[in-house]
Amino acid sequence: MRRRDFIGLVAAAAWSPVAHAQQAQKLPRIGVLLPGTPESFASRTNALLDGLRELGYVEGRTVEIDWKWGQDRVQTFPELAAELVRSKADVIVTGGTAAAQALKSATSTIPVVMAIIGDPVAAGLVGNLARPGGNLTGFSIVAPELGGKRLELLKEIVPGLSAVAVLLNDRNPQSQIELKEMRNAAQAMGLQLYPTGISSDVALDDAFAAIDRTGVQALVVLTDPILFSQRKRTVNLANRHRLPAMYFFQGFVEEGGLISYGPGDADLFRRSAGYVDRILKGAKPADLPIEQPVRFDLFINLNAARILGLTIPESFLLRADKVIE
Repeated sequence: MRRRDFIGLVAAAAWSPVAHAQQAQKLPRIGVLLPGTPESFASRTNALLDGLRELGYVEGRTVEIDWKWGQDRVQTFPELAAELVRSKADVIVTGGTAAAQALKSATSTIPVVMAIIGDPVAAGLVGNLARPGGNLTGFSIVAPELGGKRLELLKEIVPGLSAVAVLLNDRNPQSQIELKEMRNAAQAMGLQLYPTGISSDVALDDAFAAIDRTGVQALVVLTDPILFSQRKRTVNLANRHRLPAMYFFQGFVEEGGLISYGPGDADLFRRSAGYVDRILKGAKPADLPIEQPVRFDLFINLNAARILGLTIPESFLLRADKVIE
């Protein structure tokens, strides 16, 4: 055998295990499609990364993560979803009905974990909660009579409450589902609701100006990722317009909002890492039940109450999970 051929054979033998090891070490790929911005969703993404790390997934070392951000523009979701499908993600994490619908339209095979979703059955995303049956699963934030409970809490702290504005995103299907349920509860309580929507043509400032003209005494902000992303502006406008407001997540109250009642959103993102882990290990999303909330936290901000001229009863404060001074 010629010397050059012999060296070539030795080199091939030496390199083949390395090439095999590199092939074997191909990292799983997680796609993430979120409606807002990295800054506005930081608490949620940090919780997701913490949950993944607890299970041995470290970005850049044991898993690749492809982040896609909607930047509060619903119209971008279909293209972002298509990009994640083309990237051949092994599993995709998302939040919000509009983003989940974009992913459902983009793929019927790549597993999708909805870290936060409203009512996925009513939105047409899955057949039922116990056995979703398709490629989507995750965590719902909706429970029976949740809208009614939020109105009841507002009624406790706003004297003589009879008219309530409802702020929603016109392009979010979940908001329409929540509004319908809340209308039924309001009718039973003798409350008048005044829905006011934001959209690409109606900004937050315009929405609050319209609410002012209704003469309502309080406000409920319906679940929406874009309103969550703009929670600081939403809170500031509600306080400026002297509107006691009920929000859907504690992040609003931490930004200076009056009151929130709902499940912990960061915790749901952390828990979604468990579903990602199970899927990467072979579980099918069709067999993973969509979990419903079992715990609801009541947060109240006393500084906001002072700004709004409200006195919160001591009995109410004792029931709160967290009181911000």
